[in-house]
Amino acid sequence: MIPPIKGTAMLYKTIIQGLLEQNPLLHERLRRERAMLTAIDHYSMELKRIHETEMDRLFIARPDSEETQIASEAMEIAVLEMEERLLAGSKAEDDSPLSLDAAMAYIRRRMPPG
Repeated sequence: MIPPIKGTAMLYKTIIQGLLEQNPLLHERLRRERAMLTAIDHYSMELKRIHETEMDRLFIARPDSEETQIASEAMEIAVLEMEERLLAGSKAEDDSPLSLDAAMAYIRRRMPPG
């Protein structure tokens, strides 16, 4: 198991804040309901959990890889998963169809790494 990176709580929160800002419908709803800080805390803990799980998975799959490379790849996977979750959360309130770009991004995230 790769040890967690020290001082990453703010990193996770910053990433989540950026993802929420990229999702105007969800961002506005959280702001309006005064739930932004609670949501950032919740989603950042989830991002951390996914990141750590992916680091463990990648380390087992490639034990000779550099820790920084594994941590970076795991973060990419975790951020993509959180983007998907946030998009799904905002789509629950929005009945408009998924855009072609969003659909293609979803498909690309589901394809195994090559």
